[in-house]
Amino acid sequence: MAIKVYKPTTNARRNMSVTDYSSLSKVAPEKSLLQPIKKNAGRNSYGRITVRHRGGGNRRKYRVIDFKRQKFDIPATVKTLEYDPNRSAFIALIQYEDGEKSYIIAPEGLKVGDTVVAGPSADIKPGNALPLSAIPTGTFIHNIELYPGRGAQLARSAGNMAQLMAKENGMALLRLPSGELRNVPDNCMATIGVVGNSDHENVKIGKAGRKRNMGWRPTVRGSVMNPNDHPHGGGEGKSPVGRPGPCTPWGKPALGYKTRKNHKASDKLIVRRRNGK
Repeated sequence: MAIKVYKPTTNARRNMSVTDYSSLSKVAPEKSLLQPIKKNAGRNSYGRITVRHRGGGNRRKYRVIDFKRQKFDIPATVKTLEYDPNRSAFIALIQYEDGEKSYIIAPEGLKVGDTVVAGPSADIKPGNALPLSAIPTGTFIHNIELYPGRGAQLARSAGNMAQLMAKENGMALLRLPSGELRNVPDNCMATIGVVGNSDHENVKIGKAGRKRNMGWRPTVRGSVMNPNDHPHGGGEGKSPVGRPGPCTPWGKPALGYKTRKNHKASDKLIVRRRNGK
């Protein structure tokens, strides 16, 4: 997938680029697989802001993606390749032989008219989904389940993939996009191939208004605030942090502060962390 670069007709256009969508199908999304999205603007059920800098943005509808791929041994034909405003990857509309339609994450190399299958006996080709126990060692995979039957949770964004390193004692060792080595039960499902739209990371937003269209509001640095608004605020000129380390507006450490909870059961499956420890 290529990147389209604009001519510098204005200051914003000078640094703007977009993904080239010419390879996508020019059709409306499948109505039966659309759901409304309620805008929360970063607020919880009490109406309090729990995620800052969110709000506004263009209206979107959610495309229901099949992350489980549990219709085994029923061939499905790729009808369209489509843009999804809710994720960086492209999606593919597939139709099974029994007439049912669903969306899947589109891997690199998948084209309209191709056939995809899910199940232990499926071929090793992009778009097919198999249990990890049926996938050869060394294969690049995406859309990986962490727990059998829960649906894919790993390697789902544009250009991402994991590699199956080994299989032993009912567990599969994966090298994840972050570099982490992790064991996953080998009866979890995974899809063959690399997620498409790999050039997504090279897109330049170009102007603030485009970021607002994506639902992001302005972010202000703590060092330019007043002392009553942020621990980094105040001082004459550019002042240092003035405390043991950078922190949030509420005084909690912002770097190196562990925030994971109830992770003991998950941690024992990590062979090597992404930071090499």
